[in-house]
Amino acid sequence: MSRLAIAILAAGKGTRLNSARPKVLHSIGGKALLRHVIDTALHVAPAQDIFVIVGHQAQTVETAVADSGVQFCLQAEQRGTGHAIQCLRNAWAARGLQYDELLVLSGDVPLLALSTLESLKAFHEQQHAAMTILTAVPENPFGYGRVLRAAPGSPDVLAIVEQKSLAPDQMNLPEINSGIYAFATMPLFAHLDDITASNGAGEYYLTDMASLLVAAAERVVAIAAPRADEVLGANTIAEMMQLDATLRMDKARQLMAAGVTIFAPETCVIDPDVEVGADTVIEPFVQLRGKTVVGRDCVLRSYSVIQDSSLADNVVIRNSCVIDRSMLEAGAQVGPFAHLRPKSRIGAGAHIGNFVETKNTTLHPDVKAGHLSYLGDAEIGAGTNIGAGTITCNYDGVNKHRTTIGAGVFVGSDSALVAPITIGDGAYIAAGSTITEDVPAEALALGRARQTTKPGWATTRRATQKKKS
Repeated sequence: MSRLAIAILAAGKGTRLNSARPKVLHSIGGKALLRHVIDTALHVAPAQDIFVIVGHQAQTVETAVADSGVQFCLQAEQRGTGHAIQCLRNAWAARGLQYDELLVLSGDVPLLALSTLESLKAFHEQQHAAMTILTAVPENPFGYGRVLRAAPGSPDVLAIVEQKSLAPDQMNLPEINSGIYAFATMPLFAHLDDITASNGAGEYYLTDMASLLVAAAERVVAIAAPRADEVLGANTIAEMMQLDATLRMDKARQLMAAGVTIFAPETCVIDPDVEVGADTVIEPFVQLRGKTVVGRDCVLRSYSVIQDSSLADNVVIRNSCVIDRSMLEAGAQVGPFAHLRPKSRIGAGAHIGNFVETKNTTLHPDVKAGHLSYLGDAEIGAGTNIGAGTITCNYDGVNKHRTTIGAGVFVGSDSALVAPITIGDGAYIAAGSTITEDVPAEALALGRARQTTKPGWATTRRATQKKKS
């Protein structure tokens, strides 16, 4: 097996985006364009053999994807794709690295399928080629460089001809160059410095390698991607959003084919890494973000946003809930209008209702918190009932403190539990109480002023006010 490296071109500015952010860090499908490409590349080569060629805002780009473990190569002056590979070659020489094969990918082409990349690699090896070009046949090829094959149906390529250089009889050539290639590094590097900048932009283009290698009696071949949109980049925000729509609709179709019901899928935002079990129902305008995992037979009602969370089977999320980095066990019910902040764990059969907020809190099975409560930094035992308006007072202005509530506890409405505090199993907290001390199991705790009732007070007051007027 020859040693393979992957180069990802990510040095450009993307000036037509009219954005201060580097082009490759703009997001579709919940991830940066470059992250999509890296994630695909990591299925083909280990991180130490993947080289991201950076230039514009290089440090920002490196920081954004450093956790992937890939390597970086600086193209300090952006003088074209051929110049980028020259920078890579020089960086390898400085590091004492050698590779037999090189895949060249574009950091702003996020829809390239792993199967297509694997086919490119396999075809390149089978054909014993010096250069293999990934091509596509879009509906409208205008503006793209065209691939000139040696003969119809032949894998061999004579050249890549840019749009402005097409002869009259070449205008209708349908096959375009994607800018994604496989190379044998020895012939590539042998002719890399033969690329010239004799073009209007004064740049060194990697596309010129096709004709240079053919002239040197090296074999150049091409293989077409199964879908043209796999190789499309984006030069404007509008084009980027078209890629986003394609990616998300592909994901929705994949889930529906696996038994998930998605009403109005064009309105839903479902990231590529999301997993959803069969027989789950997703209503319009639901967002499933990040690495969210949803079990079987769940119901996700409209306008809910779920980020990097895990939902077991038979979970119901009612309308307009926000759930972030939380875990819900089987049969849990949440909402409407609930907010589960990070590290919330909702036990089996538990119910979180209207305008309830949790944070860093575990609700054990069958807990009920139906209305208007804040439960932060708490652990609440099985079968406990949390009355409307209950607050765990977890912050003293400097530090956070925990509240521990046992099993089978009844917490009356409008109670304030001042942490740190422990309430034992089976205890009762009277409505309207402020509890500042631990409550033993099976006890009743009251923390409110005694009611005073003055008969006839209202009548006397009205009479007094009438005389004054």
